[in-house]
Amino acid sequence: MEKPDHANKSEQVARIDALATASGVTKESFAHLDEKAILRKMDLRLIPMLALLYLLSFLDRGNIGNARIEGLVEDLGMSGPQYNWCLTAFFFTYAAFEVPSNLLLKKLRPSIWLPSIMVAWGIVMTLMGIVQNYHGLLIAASSSAPRKRGACSMASVQFAELTQSRLFPGVAYYITMWYCRHEAQFRQALFFSAASVAGAFSGLLAFGIAKMDGVGDLEGWRWIFILEGILTVVVAVIAFFTLYDFPETAGFLTEEERAFVVFRLKFQGQEKNDKVRVEQDDSFKGKHVKAAFLDWQIYASILVYWGIVAPLYGISLFLPTIIRGLGYSRAAAQLLTVPIYITASILAIGTAWLSDRAGKRSPFILVCLGIMAVGFIMCLATGTPGVVYAGVFIAAAALYPAFPGNITWLSNNLAGSTKRATGQAIQIAMGNLAGAMASNFYRSKDSPRYLLGHALELGFICMGILAGLFMVWNYKRINAKRERQMAEGAHNGYTPEELSELGDRAISFRYFL
Repeated sequence: MEKPDHANKSEQVARIDALATASGVTKESFAHLDEKAILRKMDLRLIPMLALLYLLSFLDRGNIGNARIEGLVEDLGMSGPQYNWCLTAFFFTYAAFEVPSNLLLKKLRPSIWLPSIMVAWGIVMTLMGIVQNYHGLLIAASSSAPRKRGACSMASVQFAELTQSRLFPGVAYYITMWYCRHEAQFRQALFFSAASVAGAFSGLLAFGIAKMDGVGDLEGWRWIFILEGILTVVVAVIAFFTLYDFPETAGFLTEEERAFVVFRLKFQGQEKNDKVRVEQDDSFKGKHVKAAFLDWQIYASILVYWGIVAPLYGISLFLPTIIRGLGYSRAAAQLLTVPIYITASILAIGTAWLSDRAGKRSPFILVCLGIMAVGFIMCLATGTPGVVYAGVFIAAAALYPAFPGNITWLSNNLAGSTKRATGQAIQIAMGNLAGAMASNFYRSKDSPRYLLGHALELGFICMGILAGLFMVWNYKRINAKRERQMAEGAHNGYTPEELSELGDRAISFRYFL
C-alpha cells in the first residue's frame, strides 16, 4: 500500500501547490496526462473504503428498526411512544458537532480521524447488546452519569451518534477535496449508495442473526447489535491502513499527477469563463465561516434536505415495522426490505452519472422529489398491502438518488474550502434534525395504515419541492446578473486575489443549476 510520507507533508503540499499555481500553468500544461486514468486511480483507492465506512455507519444506525420487530420493545417493556423518544434522542448530537468536526478534518487527517470515529462507534454499538430497560435508555440522553441499570447503553447510543455525526459531513467534504464539482455527484452517490445497500444487508443480517435467539442466554435482537458492532471495529482497523488524506500527499499518484489534480480543483469551473484567472481560496479565515452561516442558499438547501431526509429516516427506521403491520411475518418483513434498497442503490448511481454528464443537479432532484410524493400518495390512498408496499418502494427508490444530488448541489455552489466545509456541515447538521422529527411520525397507535406518518412525509416533500424551485429561480437570476456585469467589464475592477476572497459571491463565479 503506497502511503504518503507524513514527516515531510508540509513540504510536499507547498511543492505541489507551487507546481499547480505557477504563472503560465494552464490545463494544456498537463495535456500529456491521462485524466481518466488518474480519476480511475482515485476512485479505486478512495471510494470503496469510504462506501464501506458509511455502509457500516448506516447499518449500525438502522439496526434498531430491525431489532424492534425481533422483540426489543417487548423484552424491555417499552411502549410505542417510549421507543419513538429513544429514536428522537439519537439526533440531537448531530447539530452540535458537525461544523467543528469538518473544520478540524484537514488538521486531524482523514486517515486517522475517520477510522478513529469508526472504532469509537463500533465499540459502543457492540455495548447496545446489553441494554436492560427503557429508563436506562432515556436517562442517559439527558445525563452523562448512569443512574439506573442499563443507562450505559443509551450513553453508548449517544456517544455512537456523536461519533457517527462526524462521518457523513466529513466524507462529503473530503470528496470535494479530490473531485471537481462536475464529477462529485457520481462519487457522492457511490459513497451514499452504501446506505441503501446497508438497508438491504440490515434486513438479511437481522433475519439470520435473529436465529441466534437463546445463544449465550441472549435474545436474538441483542446479537444484532453485538455482531454488527464487532464487524465495525474490525473494518476500522483496516481503514487505518487504507485511507489517504489529500491529493498533495497521495502516494499512489506521481508528483505531476498530484499537481494536475490540485490545479483542476483550484481553477475548476473556468473553462467557459477565461476572462480572469481566479484561484479558489483554501485558507482558513473566520470570515469564511461567518459567510457560510449568513448564506441564504445553505438555509434553502436545508429545506430541500428536510424534504428528502424526513422520508429517508422514516423509511430506514420504520420500514420493517410498516411491512410487518401489513400482515407479513417477521421473516417476510425483513426480507421484503431487500429489493427496495437494492433498487434504490442502482438508481442512485445511475442518476448521479446522468447528472454529472448533463452538468445539472436541480432537474434530477426535483423529479425525484415528485416521484417520492407519488409514492406516499399511494400509501395514503389505500390500505391494500401490495399497493402500500409499492408506494414505499417507489418513494425509497427516488429518495436515495435525490440525497447525494442535494448534498452535491450545495457543495458545487460554495467556493473556498473553509466555506464549503462549514456550509456542508451546517446543511447536514440542521438537515438531520428532520430525523428527530421523522422518528415520531410513525406511532404504534396508527398501525397498520400510519396515515399521519405518510401525510407528514408528503408535507415535507412538498416543502422540499418549493424550496428547490426557489433556489433554481434565484441562481438563474444571480447568474444572469453576473453575466451582464462581466460583459460590461465589471471584473476589471477586481484583482484575482479579491475575486478569490469573494468566493461564490464573486461576479466571475457561476452557480451550478
